Amino acid sequence: MDIEKWIDKGYELIMSFGPKIIGAIVIWIIGSWVIKKIVKGTRKIMTKQNYDESLQKFLVNLLGWILKIVLIIVVLGTVGVETTSFAAIIAAAGLAVGLALQGSLGNFAGGVLIMIFKPFKIGDLIEAQGELGTVKEIEIFTTKLTGLSNREIIIPNGALSNGNIINYTTEGTRRVDLVIGVDYGSDIKKTKEVLMNVLTSNPKVIETPAPSVNLMELADSSINFAVRPWCKSEDYWAVYFGATEEIKEALDSAGIEIPYPHRVMVNK
Repeated sequence: MDIEKWIDKGYELIMSFGPKIIGAIVIWIIGSWVIKKIVKGTRKIMTKQNYDESLQKFLVNLLGWILKIVLIIVVLGTVGVETTSFAAIIAAAGLAVGLALQGSLGNFAGGVLIMIFKPFKIGDLIEAQGELGTVKEIEIFTTKLTGLSNREIIIPNGALSNGNIINYTTEGTRRVDLVIGVDYGSDIKKTKEVLMNVLTSNPKVIETPAPSVNLMELADSSINFAVRPWCKSEDYWAVYFGATEEIKEALDSAGIEIPYPHRVMVNK
């Protein structure tokens, strides 16, 4: 009698849970295959788009885990397990972790945005967050710059992605802005000619866009000229310092005086 009861109970369980278990197994097999295809396709797309390798690995792994968690919840629901509380626990845990790591998650999100949209790349000269330097490393949470005096500058990606970024390398050329003041007794046309000759004779000053020399203002003690040569981005400082020195020598040779502050002493 007891054996027959156990057989009947077993039969009832099989008939009740068997289809659900089989359905869950089928869903798991098909879902796993779909997840592999999605992950593989995502990896191919990222490779074609030249995404950063570290970002590829992180996003692919994150996508795989999210899809697996969803698949597990679906399988448990198919078997008959109540998944509402399970999903609520996961959501609460995610919220707690998000609040605890709010700053870090902001930097992480900023790093992802930088790697996706690529406002700059390694080797670019940029100005951001009040700092000027060459990009050394782009990491998930921070970006490292090498400053002009060989300082290492570390900027959180959250602040970097939300602030203004000036990229001096992207266009390939830069304009050097110089202001040269001469004495009021100087001949304007001659001064412009001397300044332009300095620019056109400098091998690092490019022809297109063409350099320019224009009268900028009549200052208190000098006539100021806006001197604007163009050069390749990597030659900026060579042109800046070289042109400044050559201009001083050329003006001296032409007898054009560069004014300097004078003090008049009156004795009573």
